[in-house]
Amino acid sequence: MTATPIPAGIVWPRPAWRSLLWIVPLTVLWIVLIYWQPIIPASGVPTTVHQLTAHGLIAVGLWLGLESTDLTRGQRRAIWLAVMIPDTLWFAVAWSAAINGVFRTGVSPLPLLPLAIFLPVMIGAPLLLLSKRVGQVLDAMPATWLVTLQLYRVFGGWALAAWLHGALPGVFALPAGIGDVLTGLFAVPAAIAVASGKDQGRKATIAWNMFGLTDFAVAITLGMITSPGQFQLIVPSVPSIGAGLYPDVLTPAFVVPGSILLHALSLRQLIRRRTG
Repeated sequence: MTATPIPAGIVWPRPAWRSLLWIVPLTVLWIVLIYWQPIIPASGVPTTVHQLTAHGLIAVGLWLGLESTDLTRGQRRAIWLAVMIPDTLWFAVAWSAAINGVFRTGVSPLPLLPLAIFLPVMIGAPLLLLSKRVGQVLDAMPATWLVTLQLYRVFGGWALAAWLHGALPGVFALPAGIGDVLTGLFAVPAAIAVASGKDQGRKATIAWNMFGLTDFAVAITLGMITSPGQFQLIVPSVPSIGAGLYPDVLTPAFVVPGSILLHALSLRQLIRRRTG
């Protein structure tokens, strides 16, 4: 694999890189902690906590963004409910299904886990990206919000810890875990870059979004071809994430589609703010 040189126009400013001085050590500490105490990720608490936190931040950020628009109070409330009610129900259904083993291999002849990944994106993306009201909110909302929020992707380091314990195959865990951690690590530098107001910062953040989406494309593909079912091409010595076990299955069933939609909204916001 050859490295592609980064054009000078999207090189991140120096302050953005400095943020890694505290993010990297904390991320390494987290991975070491969950490797040393595997009961932590196995409990499902980290996944639940960081998703509830992200859910709460989305709710607050959306309302603050709506408050910055010239919409009436009734319109703002209607838009907020139209976004947050489906998102909350989706989280509740995915969480309940994961706990009750609905996504386990062999439970249903239907590919429920792939459906859980793709259906929210297929339904949500057109509604969010084509909505005039959502566009107004994105124009009023700081571009840093949707980027910084994905700092939670560093929790993808659980896949690396699971691989070290022999609980996940390396063919899936290494590219998926490393890609997730890198996306989370660079969320803050990307936010700092775009906050500078310079076009190179905007381009750098677009590149970050594209990397995050590419990571999901790789992880989803590898998860499908290493998991039991009609899509399996590789049979690893240990079960892949597609085995549908709680809490690991919450990552593809809820975290992945939600993060894809956040990337899509961020890209729409950044493209609309193109500078000369």
